[in-house]
Amino acid sequence: MWTFNSAAGTTTALGLGIWLIVFAALFIFNEFARRWKWAGFFSFMILPTFLSILWFFFMKEQTYTDWFHLVKVYSATAGCIIFWSIRHIQKKDIKGNINWRLADVKLALVFPALILAVNIIEAVTRDFQVGKIYWNHFSGPIEGEVTGVFGGPWNYMNAMAGILNTVTITGWFGIVIRKETDSDKSRDMLWPDMLWFWIIAYDLWNLSYTYNCIPTHSWYAGLALLIAPTLCAFTIGKGAWLQHRAQTLAIWCMFAQTFPAFLDSGAYVVRSTYQPWIYSSVSAIALGTNVAVFCYMVYKWVKTKRNPYSAEIFTDLSEYKTIKSLAE
Repeated sequence: MWTFNSAAGTTTALGLGIWLIVFAALFIFNEFARRWKWAGFFSFMILPTFLSILWFFFMKEQTYTDWFHLVKVYSATAGCIIFWSIRHIQKKDIKGNINWRLADVKLALVFPALILAVNIIEAVTRDFQVGKIYWNHFSGPIEGEVTGVFGGPWNYMNAMAGILNTVTITGWFGIVIRKETDSDKSRDMLWPDMLWFWIIAYDLWNLSYTYNCIPTHSWYAGLALLIAPTLCAFTIGKGAWLQHRAQTLAIWCMFAQTFPAFLDSGAYVVRSTYQPWIYSSVSAIALGTNVAVFCYMVYKWVKTKRNPYSAEIFTDLSEYKTIKSLAE
């Protein structure tokens, strides 16, 4: 799927080593940003404000200016701010008792699903765009992709996978806050109805999207950036995948905006092999997985007679119960 920049002296071992560093940095940053209220405030309000001044006033000729990269960095950051607010904004009376929390406002719980859906549709739009404009031919260097893209039916297959992934977002009114313990005071935003099968389907779709549309970024922004939040959600940060995904995506986008040369030039660039059968295979796997999740959602919908867009439908599953037990 990928080739390393051997002309710049990059070996497979070096490429894997840099990937591990990127993966570890994303995982560690997410832990820093989620563990403390002040750390999240700094990471997603103060830091992006400072970097925006840097990008638009001092790095205009170096950083990404295409619509997709700008929308991605600011939508991911906005998501983190909203999630931080849901987790931490509350009012207490003079005795210190909590008498109001943003997490209890039903309308506020719509925003995580809305932000996630918009984020997916942004990428779906790009897949359709690449498929239409570069159908069966290589684009060469274009804005946002230094080595170019190769369009084909795989773009449409993966776009359909993304649409299904959006349709299968369920149970957002069941979002809850993780209770504080001696070992974890993060107050993570838990989403019990968002379980492992949906997350895997999302990861496969998004990996295919990055491979289709930003191939030189897919080794890091695809593989490492997807595995880091998923590993956290399946281990120490159970049930809070969307929060982990937003936080790692936001910091990665900030890094990419600030150091675009890391992805687009030099020894660390990783390129696609541009093989149609690989594109087709990856997109077919993503589409097939998302079709399966869609069918399972419909099955649960019929069986439980619960509307997945107004209620949780996976409440009988053990993983749901495990996540729910972590909540306040």
